[in-house]
Amino acid sequence: MEVKNLVNRARKGDDDAFYELIQIHKSRLLKIALGYLHNEEEALEALQEVTFRAYLSLNKLKHAEYFSTWVIRIMLNYCHDQIRKRKRIADPKYIDNLIVTKNDNQTLEIEEALLKIDARFREVIILKYYNDLKIKDIAEILERSESTIKTWLYKGLKALQVQLNKGGGLNV
Repeated sequence: MEVKNLVNRARKGDDDAFYELIQIHKSRLLKIALGYLHNEEEALEALQEVTFRAYLSLNKLKHAEYFSTWVIRIMLNYCHDQIRKRKRIADPKYIDNLIVTKNDNQTLEIEEALLKIDARFREVIILKYYNDLKIKDIAEILERSESTIKTWLYKGLKALQVQLNKGGGLNV
């Protein structure tokens, strides 16, 4: 109920209410950005951009109670756009940065394997295991049924296991 109240106040021009909304969601949004972008500086930039976009389009949000889902969707769209830009540029530093910033070899193997599986499956795995979202919440964010999300999660974990076994890595 508090989020709904804050959204309604923010829509009426209360900038403090909007600030509170962002503070409530800040850590989750950063975790999502880090999960996709693998770079703290880029994740912070993503948070800034998403905050700006949400502020500008707050009046487009139809139901105040769905603010969380809505702002997470904005973050996911932003991250996907950034990844597409990287691929167009074909920046080899992306993988180098991933390797340099990870000290834990197992984490590195998992993240490399994640990059090799279907994007839909990867997205569900990141939202579920990196951001601790429930299947129901993931279904809302991705605008899919819960059964579809469960199927994608199952297939994604199987694909991840195949990738890890190919590299002689961990069993999932």
